[in-house]
Amino acid sequence: MQDQPTKFDVVTGAFSFTGRFIARRLLAQERRIKTLTNHARRPGTEDITAEVAPLQFTDRDALVESLRGADVLYNTYWVRFQHGRVHFGEAVANTRILLGAARDAGVRKVVHVSVSNPSEDSPLDYFAGKARTERAVRESGLAWAIIRPTLVFGQGDILINNIAWLLRRLPIFGVPGRGDYRLQPVAGEDVAEIATWAAEQTDNVIVDAAGPDTVYYSEMVESIAIAVGRHPRFVYLSPRMSLLAARVIGRAMKDVMLNEPELEGLMQELLVSHERPRGTQRLDNWLLSNAETIGRVYASELERHWR
Repeated sequence: MQDQPTKFDVVTGAFSFTGRFIARRLLAQERRIKTLTNHARRPGTEDITAEVAPLQFTDRDALVESLRGADVLYNTYWVRFQHGRVHFGEAVANTRILLGAARDAGVRKVVHVSVSNPSEDSPLDYFAGKARTERAVRESGLAWAIIRPTLVFGQGDILINNIAWLLRRLPIFGVPGRGDYRLQPVAGEDVAEIATWAAEQTDNVIVDAAGPDTVYYSEMVESIAIAVGRHPRFVYLSPRMSLLAARVIGRAMKDVMLNEPELEGLMQELLVSHERPRGTQRLDNWLLSNAETIGRVYASELERHWR
């Protein structure tokens, strides 16, 4: 009697930001993994051993074959903002294709990474699109778990890294509004632990992934400034002026540093959970442990995902 092939897990974007934390946790659990990605291996992911296949939405048969034999699909696929011909509606449609392929391939379960406080009624397309994608997961016919992270931090982070990059270089740092809106940072390792826990649950589950501390935005910036040892003068700008400044810097860096929906979601405190925190790692500890590296090099979203 021939041995059955060893089951494996699939992570979309195992070399991307959230995906790399899930991939590393699975490897630590001695799980065999495969990644579906259209991006080359990135610096800092050399330790991730995974079979690689394209995340090809236009060839459904190939997508089914790439998923055949998988036990769990960890889906981190999404787009941060609309760019060129790629928009949130297309991202939702692509996720439906992926879920259908997973069902036809016999995948046991999908663990889908969403965002805190999604709503189909949200005026912010990012959060509305995430909610529509969650509905697609629930209607997929697969066993499922939905993980809703708040603000994820860790190696490879863009937002916190680029705040540190600005603090290291500018004599004045602009804070949108009064900086008195809250967020709840969560470590990438904690998100991965919650995701793998969810994969083992018998029932379908929806859980937030949030860290132990809820802080004001201005407090977070202050913590980053302390970590990097640079404290420029803080000035408080209107949201409009903040976005204008971000566009000027983004144009200089050939990137999108911050866009209006992201700022609105931040100021509406959509990155705060209403559940008990499941994460345990504190942002300020991580900042101090990584003070020598954060913000040394600018992290470009367009360079990472679009070029």
